[in-house]
Amino acid sequence: MRVGTVREIKDHEYRVGLTPESARELTGHGHEVWVESGAGLGIGASDRDYEAAGATISPDAKTIFAGCEMVVKVKEPQPGERAQLREGQVLFTYLHLAPDPEQAADLVRSGVTAIAYETVTGPNNALPLLKPMSQVAGRMSVQAGATALQKEHAGRGVLLGGVPGVLPGKVAVIGGGVVGFNAAQVAVGMGADVTILDRDPEALERLGIHFEARAKTRFSNKANLAASVAEADLVIGAVLVPGAAAPKLVTRDMLGTMKPGAVLVDVAIDQGGCFETSHPTTHSNPTFVVDGIVHYCVANMPGAVARTSTYALNNVTLPHVLQIAERGWQGALRANPHLAAGLNVHAGHVTYEAVARELGYDFKPLAEVF
Repeated sequence: MRVGTVREIKDHEYRVGLTPESARELTGHGHEVWVESGAGLGIGASDRDYEAAGATISPDAKTIFAGCEMVVKVKEPQPGERAQLREGQVLFTYLHLAPDPEQAADLVRSGVTAIAYETVTGPNNALPLLKPMSQVAGRMSVQAGATALQKEHAGRGVLLGGVPGVLPGKVAVIGGGVVGFNAAQVAVGMGADVTILDRDPEALERLGIHFEARAKTRFSNKANLAASVAEADLVIGAVLVPGAAAPKLVTRDMLGTMKPGAVLVDVAIDQGGCFETSHPTTHSNPTFVVDGIVHYCVANMPGAVARTSTYALNNVTLPHVLQIAERGWQGALRANPHLAAGLNVHAGHVTYEAVARELGYDFKPLAEVF
């Protein structure tokens, strides 16, 4: 199979779909790899590195989209990229379609076979291709929040770890999954006063055992959530409903109960955000203020640490890329039901139920695709 990757064009997105090492694995299995010139510069990988791995360097993205049977990316295709997709082509990347009707419409119109990293499953309902970026984003969320709390960024002027004689800042983490766990780890390590909210008693027990007295756990009902948000200097939104839009857990009215200059970091923004007042921002302009509360809603947080993120992502995506290249997309999805769960759009139909429900499309089950 001819597999290609392009330079990401989203604002300050430096990750790349295939590392030189991944290209070498693919070429070693007899596949062609085409790489847009400069695609790997953000992770310190030159065109020469890719050529040494057996890849062909292409002058532009247009050549990749026109000539490759499968395109492997990181972020959702931008409008100019979507216009180049075609029927029979496989797109393998993060899509986050539920809050993005324009992208969904373009993918349906193109006829492409689009497989989304974020809905590929694993044992015990895990999301293995989402997990490494959730780990990165969770850890980065506290760094970003700590910076936003500084007075020059319109924050309260609070140091999360405090100093002797001054209490530490309070951090509320909404959601105890991968993002929330990693956010809590960093916040605890900085010396903050951390509370983690979740609705799953087993998750709360697991978190309690892990953090012991270093972080508090609290059942996430409306009253507890409202109280925790009101008390916090920093709130991390770490909520996920696989494939679907995130629920709006923090309302605008709740902002009025918060301390002026407190910070909200919405890690769920890829799925529409879990704060009512959220809207996507970029690394170029990461924050905005609503009712005196600083919002950080960057939709591609891991892109800022591109080398770490790219290698972590390729560790989990490459086996699936190889499966698709070896067997074709139909053979790979038949052989691997976890990979099949990643199919979101095929030949003009929406094939992921949560996306179809959110955006008003007729749902086409996988049994009808094969």
